[in-house]
Amino acid sequence: MQHIWRLWWMGMVASLLVRPLHAQDMSFEEYEPRSTLKVPEHPVTRARFPFVDVHNHLRGQMTPARVAELVRAMDALNMAVFVNLSGGNGVRLQQTVRALKGAHPNRFVVFANPSYEGIDDPGFPARTAAQLETDVRNGAQGLKIFKDLGMYVTDRAGRRVPVDDPRLDPLWAKAGELGVPVLIHTADPASFWDPQDRTNERWLELKERPNRRRTGEPSWERLLTEQLHVFRKHPRTTFIGAHFLWMANDLDRLARILDSLPNVVTELGAVIYDPGRQPRHAAAFFSKYQDRILMGKDVWEPTEYFTYFRVLETADEYFPYYRKRHAFWRLYGLGLPDAVLRKVYFENAVRIIPGLDRRLFPR
Repeated sequence: MQHIWRLWWMGMVASLLVRPLHAQDMSFEEYEPRSTLKVPEHPVTRARFPFVDVHNHLRGQMTPARVAELVRAMDALNMAVFVNLSGGNGVRLQQTVRALKGAHPNRFVVFANPSYEGIDDPGFPARTAAQLETDVRNGAQGLKIFKDLGMYVTDRAGRRVPVDDPRLDPLWAKAGELGVPVLIHTADPASFWDPQDRTNERWLELKERPNRRRTGEPSWERLLTEQLHVFRKHPRTTFIGAHFLWMANDLDRLARILDSLPNVVTELGAVIYDPGRQPRHAAAFFSKYQDRILMGKDVWEPTEYFTYFRVLETADEYFPYYRKRHAFWRLYGLGLPDAVLRKVYFENAVRIIPGLDRRLFPR
């Protein structure tokens, strides 16, 4: 009898060890449902018009072979111009300009980046503005501000340098004087400041990337207020608010900002998942503000552009985004008309960024 019970018990243990994964044991990260919805699909792997990606980054050594490979990938996407926002300043900027524009002078744009070193020095404001002037003379066609300003940059005493620090006013004014745009990334998605609980739609991203969690000051609203203060103080400078100013999920608020600040435009870097979940409202927004929106993506991964093209160009329904931790929901196409697509893809960039070769784009 004991032998029978022993065999029964061993069988039970074995069955537990090999039993299939049940739904109640599965984590949200593992859940990848296959949709049973059957709808027309129109994947797009090449943009309808040549486009300017105003928000991307190239790091590391740009050898001739790497640049040639990059151009081939751009051609496949119908990307006419790649804007590298990570140009640096001084000697580094000159090296980047030479590496990218040497064999392909019209296919790349380089933006300069300021240094905040010595911000306590009395000569910092004039010196930084003068550096931008030198960088533009050496090939920079714009200025890029990373999110470290306002969030991480500090002075010698360890005090946070706000986005609207008056010591940077000469820099913003110089950009306007030179006629180059300032693409400025301020803050992160507002959900990063919200409690990381069951109601936070960026919960998965914060779990996978806990360093993105924000608490306390500066708050999202404080950073936005500082950014808008800069825009208002410098009406003669064109500012490109990165990532739809993190308001692609609140287009009515973004509309009020654009209405009040004619020197501000915005771009789509890393936020196509928000217009794509509100196709009717977003299509109306794109139509109304078609002169104020630029194409941008933020990360160089060619296949991910396909989702941008599909959201902007088609009327497809219920298709996936390419990164679950950013958007677990499905997307819908806006079906923008050609006149709006042309402005988003290239016409607005040609108007705003100096020196773009108009021969790259259709009449």
